[in-house]
Amino acid sequence: MFKKVLIANRGEIAVRIERTLQRLGVASVAVYSEADRHARHVLEADEAVCVGPPPAAESYLNVPAILAAIERTGAEAVHPGYGFLSENAAFAETIERRGVAFVGPTPDQIRGFGTKHGARSIATELGVSLLPGTGLLASSSEAKLQAERIGFPVILKSTAGGGGIGMQLCRDSTRLVEQFESVQSLAQKNFGDGGVFLERYVERARHVEVQIFGDGRGRGRARRA
Repeated sequence: MFKKVLIANRGEIAVRIERTLQRLGVASVAVYSEADRHARHVLEADEAVCVGPPPAAESYLNVPAILAAIERTGAEAVHPGYGFLSENAAFAETIERRGVAFVGPTPDQIRGFGTKHGARSIATELGVSLLPGTGLLASSSEAKLQAERIGFPVILKSTAGGGGIGMQLCRDSTRLVEQFESVQSLAQKNFGDGGVFLERYVERARHVEVQIFGDGRGRGRARRA
C-alpha cells in the first residue's frame, strides 16, 4: 500500500479520490491552479501544491510542474482521475522511470486504446464482435465509398478525444460529404488530431457498460453498469 498519493486532477474527481485515500489511511496531495486555491479538493487534501496559473494548459497539464510537485512532496504514486493527464502515455512513462507508480493503465495500453480506430483494430484482432466500420479516412470520397459498403445511416466520428464533439449522423452520401471537413476541423481544434472514421448507426440501441478492474497480474473483476 502506498503511503502518499498525488492526485493530478481537480474538483469532484479529486475530492472523491481524496476521501477514498483517507478511508485507506493513505495521505493525499492535491495540485491546483491559482484560480482553485480555495477549492474543496485543495482544502480537504493532506497537502496541496500550486502548479500554475488558471489555464489548464499552464497548470493541470503542466507536466514539469506536476513532476516538481511529486518530487517536492515525496508522493509514491500519481492518480490522474480522468481527463487531463489520464491518457498521456508519455507522462505515465516519465513518472514510472522515476520510481513513481501511475494509478491507471500501462503506457502501452494507453497508446493502444487512446484512439477509437486503434481500439477498434485491437478488438478486431481479438475477435470481438463490432459494428461495421472503417479505419482512418483520408478524404470525403473515401468516406463515401466506405459508407456505401457499410450501408447508411452511418456515424462520422473523431478518433481522438470524447464527449461526442464533432460526431455527425449521416443518412446519405450528400450529408456525409458536406460534414466530412467540418468533423475533421473540430477534431483537430479540440483534440489536436483530425483523424475521422465511420461506424454504422444503430437507430434504436441500448447502452450497456462494463467496467473492468485489474491488478496488473492478470487478475481482474468486471462490473456491469
